[in-house]
Amino acid sequence: MESFAITDIGVKRQVNQDYIYYVENSIGSFPNLFIVADGMGGHKAGDYASRTCVDCVADSIKNSQRKTPISIFEEAINNANRQVLMDAKSNSEYEGMGTTFVSAVIIENILYVANIGDSRLYIINDDGIKQVTQDHSLVEEMIQNGEIERKESRLHPNKNIITRALGTSEEVAADYFEVELKKDDVVLLCSDGLSNMMEDEDIMYVVRRYSQLSTAGSKLIEKANACGGKDNISIILIRI
Repeated sequence: MESFAITDIGVKRQVNQDYIYYVENSIGSFPNLFIVADGMGGHKAGDYASRTCVDCVADSIKNSQRKTPISIFEEAINNANRQVLMDAKSNSEYEGMGTTFVSAVIIENILYVANIGDSRLYIINDDGIKQVTQDHSLVEEMIQNGEIERKESRLHPNKNIITRALGTSEEVAADYFEVELKKDDVVLLCSDGLSNMMEDEDIMYVVRRYSQLSTAGSKLIEKANACGGKDNISIILIRI
């Protein structure tokens, strides 16, 4: 396994509210861990929410006594949700903050994924690009209800309205996935600063074109900024 991670403030924003975490070695019972969180809230709140969430999740995984990857993720997400909510209630500057969250661990050849919000996880290989996660967003609900076509979603005026986030309510509902990986699969975790700026096929083209993950990641940042860079951009690439 090899991995590369990069985050960029983008062209339009003054603060980077994304936060990334990636380790290829053991953390608790996990052999590796990869996280992208995209905070929301005021000037300070979004940055604080994403960082607090990730730190809390990593600490919970490190100390968890649970046995299965999904149960470990579930415990960690619930702990992080309580922490972000508690901090928001204790400090008026953080009121209303929250964060998206997408995380993965690879155990042998199985990818375990947890996500909340519209940060995404893709698998890219010879067969193309597949979005494993499903956005928790108003636009995704409109697609599922047949109100708009998927090709319209990236430019829809309501594309930034999310329907689930971590730290915004007492109950947090994450989605969980298990995927069997093959040799040379590339796993991509990203915030919507990438997926809102580039079509999936263009993302795939860049990842497939550049064999070095560091080059591919830097090129994705460059192209997302060239397309407008309207949000912070965070990317983790993992090759099996």
